[in-house]
Amino acid sequence: MTREDSSAVRWWLEKVIQTFIDHSPENTLRNPLQEKAFDPPLVGFSNGADPLYGAFKEHVGPFHWTPAEIFGLTFPGLEFQPEELTVISWVLPQTRATKDDNRKETVYPAERWARARIFGEEVNVKLRQRVAAALEEKGVPAVAPSLSPLWAMKTSEKFGWASTWSERHAAHAAGLGTFGLCDGLITPKGKAMRVGSVVAKIQVPPTPRPYQDHHEYCLFFSQGACGKCMARCPVGALTAAGHDKNKCAAHVLTASKAYVNGHYGFDGYGCGLCQTGVPCESKIPGLDDVSA
Repeated sequence: MTREDSSAVRWWLEKVIQTFIDHSPENTLRNPLQEKAFDPPLVGFSNGADPLYGAFKEHVGPFHWTPAEIFGLTFPGLEFQPEELTVISWVLPQTRATKDDNRKETVYPAERWARARIFGEEVNVKLRQRVAAALEEKGVPAVAPSLSPLWAMKTSEKFGWASTWSERHAAHAAGLGTFGLCDGLITPKGKAMRVGSVVAKIQVPPTPRPYQDHHEYCLFFSQGACGKCMARCPVGALTAAGHDKNKCAAHVLTASKAYVNGHYGFDGYGCGLCQTGVPCESKIPGLDDVSA
């Protein structure tokens, strides 16, 4: 494949993702106004042989797939080399209205945020399916790891709850962001977003990573400043020691779920307080944002 060909493939894939989010009626919060769930996306690419994927396996646990592992499990009869694979990743930014609403909350998620967690993730599922289908229509085998029937939650010795594929880690490998104190990914569009990915046997030039460290965009880690997400957590799940996943999950999946079901009239849950009302909500923050 020539450089011109690979550039055309990259452009085409970006267009498939952007067109779905910009124009598909599927991109909806399913509220009375049928508002969009997400703003225009960011798209990045990483190579299936990127050493970062091996590092993820080493740090998270042996159960964490490399792109080659999930691709091989999905297409057991197909010969390929890891470097022939591309991981297509995207960031779906929350809308301004959703962020504005959630910023005002102190204990439970705003209705728009809860809708984005449930119905917005359904949009993300359909986007994964759309990207995989578009590739397969062109004869390119592709799999969305998070939609694989083999995907599972596991326990990491280092990090507690984990899974066989992390959308945030794939986005990090694709140059789309670095991790914050609350484990959220800080992207050029901020931390208030959702992410998705597809692995395909196609070659697209990797997106350059404009960072050297996996915590580079988080002011708490990089500058010893900020930490505003800690004050935003209603249950003390965020401290200087990091993210207590058990406390967080208990609030999100029990108390928050009861609140959403009782107040908003649909079966859902969410929180996102640490993703809003913080300097990294909608951008890569600077020190000036800490005192703003």
